[in-house]
Amino acid sequence: MHRLILWNIDLTLVDVARVSRDAYAEAFRRVTGRPLVALPQLAGASDSEIFFESLALNEAGPAGHAREQGHAAHAEANDLLARYAAELATAFGARTNLLASRGRALPGARAALAAVSRLPGVIQTVLTGAIRQNAEHKLYAFGLERFLDLGIGGYGSEVYPKGTQILRSLAMATEKYGVALSPAAAVYVADSVRDVAAAKVAGVRCLGVATGRSTLSELREAGAEPVLADLSDTSRVVAAIGQ
Repeated sequence: MHRLILWNIDLTLVDVARVSRDAYAEAFRRVTGRPLVALPQLAGASDSEIFFESLALNEAGPAGHAREQGHAAHAEANDLLARYAAELATAFGARTNLLASRGRALPGARAALAAVSRLPGVIQTVLTGAIRQNAEHKLYAFGLERFLDLGIGGYGSEVYPKGTQILRSLAMATEKYGVALSPAAAVYVADSVRDVAAAKVAGVRCLGVATGRSTLSELREAGAEPVLADLSDTSRVVAAIGQ
């Protein structure tokens, strides 16, 4: 039996929040001409969601008026997003040398990825809110990319919501590897209740890891099954994924 294991990155595998916040602020200022004073809730959000919520919180753009102004406002918002994504990639890329010193791989992350990669029939990739360039920088900084097929992953640079991206990853893996993969054969490993909700939309099981801002009980109540405090016990991670 073949299985697809999708891993969230931020606060599931790595914590590079300090570097990310600085990159967000620089990209936001370059695109809007205004400082990023208020940052929205980040847990489970994509980079595009973070940007538009930041525009509203900081009263810095047209996103709040898109419904009233129609097509022109939507076009302007899309242009802003494209510019922001480019600036964010540049700002984060300029800070890649800081990832290892100001960030960290979370306990057990590397060992868990390595152990799961040895399970028969397993294909591993990522489903993350980060744009692809930045997702790759985060993984490469800690040597985690070698266990993952990043070509079939889902990223914040895409227009699809996470639930749809899970299904797209299943379809891409099925085509690339020539194996039968259904939602029942997939597990999403993530740390936020929003990620649990995305897994529900796709009909896949979510293994909750309480290393982010969602607690064990919140993840459990949202529908994650099972829920672990972290990834430090490799045998428990492998058993949870294989259950």
